[in-house]
Amino acid sequence: MPRLLALTQGDPAGVGPELALAAWRQREERGIPPFAYLGDIAMLSRLAAQLGLPVPLRSVTWGEAEACFTAALPVIELDNRSPAQSGQPDPANAAGVIEAIERGVDAVETGRATALVTNPIAKSVLYAAGFQHPGHTEFLAELAGRGREVTPRPVMMIWSEDLAVIPVTIHIPLGAVSGHLTTELIVETGRIAAADLKRRFGVARPRLALCGLNPHAGEGGALGKEDGTIVAPAVEQLRALGIEASGPYPADTLFHARARANYDVALGMYHDQALIPIKTIAFDEGVNVTLGLPFIRTSPDHGTAFDIAGKGMARPDSLCAALRLAARMAAAERGETA
Repeated sequence: MPRLLALTQGDPAGVGPELALAAWRQREERGIPPFAYLGDIAMLSRLAAQLGLPVPLRSVTWGEAEACFTAALPVIELDNRSPAQSGQPDPANAAGVIEAIERGVDAVETGRATALVTNPIAKSVLYAAGFQHPGHTEFLAELAGRGREVTPRPVMMIWSEDLAVIPVTIHIPLGAVSGHLTTELIVETGRIAAADLKRRFGVARPRLALCGLNPHAGEGGALGKEDGTIVAPAVEQLRALGIEASGPYPADTLFHARARANYDVALGMYHDQALIPIKTIAFDEGVNVTLGLPFIRTSPDHGTAFDIAGKGMARPDSLCAALRLAARMAAAERGETA
């Protein structure tokens, strides 16, 4: 069975290509598992020369990639190529960005790769080229739903060795959170999280800690009713499903070291409630993990960083962590130790 990971180029004008080069160069010291890069080998070669990175590249098929990884960075070449310039987002790159994602999904679904790791994309660039999906994750869910009766419902988890968090509501204005937050949404998110923690993280009995929406988790209703009417019933329903859920807890006391020892993942009710703690604790090492898909997908927890692309300033820490975690999740799913 292959242990190979599929790594997409992301937006080739962003930092993804140089992060792939850096990750391959540091493969031994950082314990990077074998991966194949889906992208343009000519562009990657120019970038390596520009940055002074002595990385041998090899155009390969999926069957050849894993064996050559120790000697060269294996590249699965795309049909859609463009003269991408670092730091210069261009809708002309969109076709290659999309092709890399589609071919990466196909590789994991057909067993040629064991997990998918995606470099960052720029939605604005894709939208300018006619991309119709809300974002990267939604596109992956649609691809995963092909041939299935139900499209998978993806859940975003940001993971690090010290903390894992899930925002129940994500990219919506703060003032709209209480209107979008429902007991059903919290329960579905928690159920998906618990299932993947068991299957792909090897956690026999996942512990979920739920943040309260309001200060002091509502202070018994004095600071808002949602924690009693929406969040607390979700905790009870999750428990009824056999999931070890607790809360709602005041969010300001849930993320110190002693508190973190009591749960495997914290569910925040809105974006910043979940992401501020982990980006404070593990800014460079956080990994974006998509739960709920029929295949493993991880990604660096940062964007395209067009402002520093091609300057040799980008740190590969988050991509390296994403590659290692993808391999670890795949091993857990196989019942092995990574």
